[in-house]
Amino acid sequence: MVFKLNSPLYGVEVMSKGGENIMYINYLGAPITPSFVDSPETMSRTIDSLIENPGVSRIIFVQQRNYNYSFKQVKMLAEIAQLFNFLMKQEKILSPAKLRMIANVSIALRELTYLMTLLKQDPISCYLDVKKRIIVHTEEMKSIPQEDSRLKNYIRLLKRLRDLLEDTSIIKSIGEAINEYSIGDRSVYNLIFQPDILPNFTFTRLISQFPNDVDLVDQYYLNSEGDEISVSILKRKADSRIIYHVMPPEYVLSEEYHMLLNLARGVLVEHEPKAEEFTDPERVRSIFFNISRDLLRELAESKGIPLAFNELNKLSRILVRQTIGFGVIEILLSDENLQDVYLNSPISQNPIFVRHSKFGECVTNVLPSSEDAESYSAKLRLMSGRPLDEANPILDTDLSFGKVRARVAAIQKPLSPHGPAFALRRQRDDPWTLPLFINNKMINSFSAGLLSFLIDGSRTLLIAGTRSSGKTSLLGSLMLEIMPSVRSIVIEDTLELPVDSLRKIGYNIQRMKVRSALLEATNEVEASEGIRASLRLGDSALIVGEVRSLEAKALYEAMRVGALANVVAGTIHGASPYGVFDRVVNDLGVATTSFKATDIIAVANPIKSPDGLHSMKRLVQLSEVRKHWTKDPMEEGGFVDLLKYNVEKDELEPTDHLVNGDSEIIKSIAANVKGWAGNWDAVYDNILLRGKIKQEVVDIAKKLNMPELMESEFNSLSNGAFHKISNEISREVGLPVSERVFPEWKTWLMKSAKKFK
Repeated sequence: MVFKLNSPLYGVEVMSKGGENIMYINYLGAPITPSFVDSPETMSRTIDSLIENPGVSRIIFVQQRNYNYSFKQVKMLAEIAQLFNFLMKQEKILSPAKLRMIANVSIALRELTYLMTLLKQDPISCYLDVKKRIIVHTEEMKSIPQEDSRLKNYIRLLKRLRDLLEDTSIIKSIGEAINEYSIGDRSVYNLIFQPDILPNFTFTRLISQFPNDVDLVDQYYLNSEGDEISVSILKRKADSRIIYHVMPPEYVLSEEYHMLLNLARGVLVEHEPKAEEFTDPERVRSIFFNISRDLLRELAESKGIPLAFNELNKLSRILVRQTIGFGVIEILLSDENLQDVYLNSPISQNPIFVRHSKFGECVTNVLPSSEDAESYSAKLRLMSGRPLDEANPILDTDLSFGKVRARVAAIQKPLSPHGPAFALRRQRDDPWTLPLFINNKMINSFSAGLLSFLIDGSRTLLIAGTRSSGKTSLLGSLMLEIMPSVRSIVIEDTLELPVDSLRKIGYNIQRMKVRSALLEATNEVEASEGIRASLRLGDSALIVGEVRSLEAKALYEAMRVGALANVVAGTIHGASPYGVFDRVVNDLGVATTSFKATDIIAVANPIKSPDGLHSMKRLVQLSEVRKHWTKDPMEEGGFVDLLKYNVEKDELEPTDHLVNGDSEIIKSIAANVKGWAGNWDAVYDNILLRGKIKQEVVDIAKKLNMPELMESEFNSLSNGAFHKISNEISREVGLPVSERVFPEWKTWLMKSAKKFK
């Protein structure tokens, strides 16, 4: 059980967590569900507790399912508690001396005692009752022949009480609704008190109800490990903020299921997984799932709770997620529409934010706790084998479960003064492909053809851009353009590239995990040593996840001496070709002339919509690096654009340099191919052919309603067919001319698409 209160029924404990004073009120075993809406006793008892414990910022009613009331709602009740305390202790409203001054003692005592009781149980009814008594006693004054000063004083007291109540947030918040409210009808409190629901086996809060001032923009369902989960996209009427509202299954369970999970969690937490177990997290999850299922089955039988097979599996998945997993974070990462998940510090005082592929930045209805932050930090340390503490306040690692992969960046004190914070970048379930990028307009078909040509030509290529520009995804798609028979070595400090997916479809890949540039010393190998080691592993293409530290020197040394005969590609932060040069030479210490080993720089950047609310990922520039300059490639014409983004058309266009055949890099590739040397038309025809094939895959996938044709497996088959057909045509006519290759390839496409379906 997460909340282990030592208090008796209705007992109170106040705990300080994450900068908040949280009041826990024990309702385990109570005959009612605690609710300010349904129960005047619950409201009265809570106000009594607030009188005894001022300064509380949050209230949690502890039951099989826990109910959390936020600071804004607690503040309203605290005002009533303060008002009650003021009237009773400062004004001494029920003291005999006060009563003798204001009215008939017995009548006043009876009425005011009732009103003070009502104030704690139902402040809105108290307010309306006071207004009603003012009218009654004012009429009574008219019927008394001689003015009664004590009754006059009593009416004055009631008016003061009315004014004090009118000034409270509860009365102000309901506005005009109070005119339709009748005394004793507690439904009006639905407008004020809406608790977040916390299952008793998790600390994460969830706002289950929609806010009042929103419109439903979209709604869809996630399928997370067999669980169907509702996602609603809401927009506030007053501003542009989008709300991502999710309802995980653990928050809509019956009380009986909550009890079973509570009991089972209490057993499972006795076993804390050791670091060595996290070296194979999927195996650990599988073991815990089987243990959870057996444990829940036994508990259900002992408690006489019927549990169907599918419900047993559902509860087991929840239990695994809430013990050794990452809770609701896993639900969010299972949504392929989400690109980023952010947990800002202080964790307990901020909702989770996400970046949605369609709706941009969104705030969620999920509110994690300080306990969640500590749990996430500990698990990431165990899984990565890397430190996260005050001496090492930055951790870059990866997270995977099932098909979901994500890059995780975590920061800690002192870098983050208010405790841990996390940013998770979700990786696509399957690798991106060039057809997929054509489909979402990241590139166009001509650009795809040119990129495919450059990869086949074994060039050195850096993909530059800002964070969230799609650099790593584009690099992953280019790995698919490498022939599967060519061995590739992938070097990363955080595992982001789709190596496992490519292996499954037959690619020859060796992955190497190296030390993060943010760490000074661990048992991991430094990135530069990893690059040097790759040279001893045989002839291979080299893919570097991100060039960002001293490994750049080793990489350029290898390229300069010709140790790498195949394609070399990687990502780097930079907004332009010169920005990449500046970073490589001035920041990373690579010699100026060594930079010439770079052949191509592709720049990806987000493009903002006119309203500023959305951004689209686009490849905006592709430049070659010429070799004639000596000091500054910008001043000496060392950068020549081959593709440039046209903002009006929203696509890349070939420059005159490319159209007219003025590309030294492409000529260099052509010089090594029989029939292409000096034959620009044949080279350009091949680029167009490759682009036409990529576009045809997109078109046929849409026409047949088969989006899977744009995915990695079919992309690999298509590339293989293209190379095979091109080779056969070349043997026959000397060149892989498009007018011969494309019809044969298209025949293959239509036959293979039917079989693939």
